[in-house]
Amino acid sequence: MLMIANPLATAAAAFALFTAAASGALAAEKKYDTGASDTEIKVGNIMPYSGPASAYGIIGKTEAAYFKKINAEGGINGRKINFISYDDGYSPPKTVEQARKLVESDEVLFIFNSLGTPPNTAIHKYMNSKKVPQLFVATGATKWNDPKEFPWTMGWQPNYQSETQIYAKIILKEHPNAKIAVLYQNDDYGKDYLKGFKDGLGAQGQSLIIATESYETTEPTID
Repeated sequence: MLMIANPLATAAAAFALFTAAASGALAAEKKYDTGASDTEIKVGNIMPYSGPASAYGIIGKTEAAYFKKINAEGGINGRKINFISYDDGYSPPKTVEQARKLVESDEVLFIFNSLGTPPNTAIHKYMNSKKVPQLFVATGATKWNDPKEFPWTMGWQPNYQSETQIYAKIILKEHPNAKIAVLYQNDDYGKDYLKGFKDGLGAQGQSLIIATESYETTEPTID
C-alpha cells in the first residue's frame, strides 16, 4: 500500500482545489447542482471494503479521514464534505447498484476516486448518461481519456501500459536473457498491463516471454 500514498495525496489535494473552485463559483451565482448547497457538498465513493481487493479499502478509509480533517478546519468555502462511501466487494454488478444509490437516492454532486477498472467500467456509461461527474477514477486503464465520448469521466493516474513499458525496458537493460512468465488479471486492467509489457519488450524482446496465464479475481486460489 505504500506505493499509493503519494498518488492518493495528489488526488485528495486536487479534489480540494476542484471543489474549492467549484463551490466558489456556485457561491457567486447562488445556483447549485444536485448534491451542493450553502452548507454541504455530497461526495460519493465506491470501494472494495470486502472481497478479493479488500486490501485497497484502506484508500476509502484514508479519504474519509482526510475529509473529516477538512471539515474540522471549516470545510471548503464554509461547506462541509459529506463523504458517502459504499462497499462493492470489487464486483461490477454491485458497483452499478451502489452508483445508482449514490446518484438517485443520496443525490451526490459527483463520484470521486472509486477503485478498479472493472467496477468503473461497469458504471462508465451510466454516470455519463446521468451527467454526474465520475472524477479521479482510481485505475490506470487507457480508456479514461475520452472526453469526446465520455465527458463526465476523468482519470488521473499514469496508465498501466506506460507503467509496464517501463518495467519491460528495465528488464531488457538489466536482464536481456531473462525468461519471463506473465500472470495477469483477466479484465481490462490485466490486459492493459500485458499489452504495455509486450509493447515495451518490442518484437525481439517478446521472445523472452515463455508463458502467459490469466486468472479471475473471483478465484479463491491461483494454482
